[in-house]
Amino acid sequence: MSSENDYDKLTKEEREARDKVDREREEAEQAALPYKWKQELGEVDITVPVPKGTRARDLAVIIQKKKLSVGLKGQEKIMEGELCREIKLEDSTWTLEDQQSLLIHLEKLNKQQWWDNILTHHPKIDTRKIQPENSKLSDLDGETRGMVEKMMFDNQQKQMGKPTSDELKKMEALKKFQAAHPELDFSNAKIS
Repeated sequence: MSSENDYDKLTKEEREARDKVDREREEAEQAALPYKWKQELGEVDITVPVPKGTRARDLAVIIQKKKLSVGLKGQEKIMEGELCREIKLEDSTWTLEDQQSLLIHLEKLNKQQWWDNILTHHPKIDTRKIQPENSKLSDLDGETRGMVEKMMFDNQQKQMGKPTSDELKKMEALKKFQAAHPELDFSNAKIS
C-alpha cells in the first residue's frame, strides 16, 4: 500500500500532524543547503551567500541547460550538479549583489511545472503543498487563458440562470439548421 493511500485514510487531525512533521523536516533539509531558493511557475531564483568582499571575477559560475556549478575560483564548489529540470539558457543569468550574495535567475523551459529541488541530488520539497501567488490572466499561455475565460463566462452564465457557452453553440447550430430546413416542424421537439 502506498503512502498516498495511507494519507487518504488518516483523520483530519492525523493529516495535520503528519503535514506539520513533514513541513518541519522539509524546512530543516532546505535550511541545511548552501543556498536559499524560491520559484514561480516560470522561473527559479537562487541566492548563494559568498564571503563579504567577493567580486564577480572571484566567482566560477557555470549555467548550462541541465547543469549548474557555483564556487569561488580555486576552491571547492559551493554547489554543483544536474538541475532537476531543463532551463532556457539564454534567459538565465547571475549577478553579484553587495559583494556578499550571488543571485542566480533560472528561466524554466517548462513554465507549467513546479520543481522538486534545484539539483537532483539535493532534498526534495513537496510540490503539492505549494501555495502559488495569484496570477493574472495575462500570465497564462493562449490556450490556458482561453480555457479559464470560458470557465469564468460559463460560471457567470450559470449564476444568472443563462445558457453556458456550449449551450449557446448548440442553440445557434439548431437555429441555423431550422433556417436551412423551414419545411421541418420543430414546435413539439424536445432538445436538451
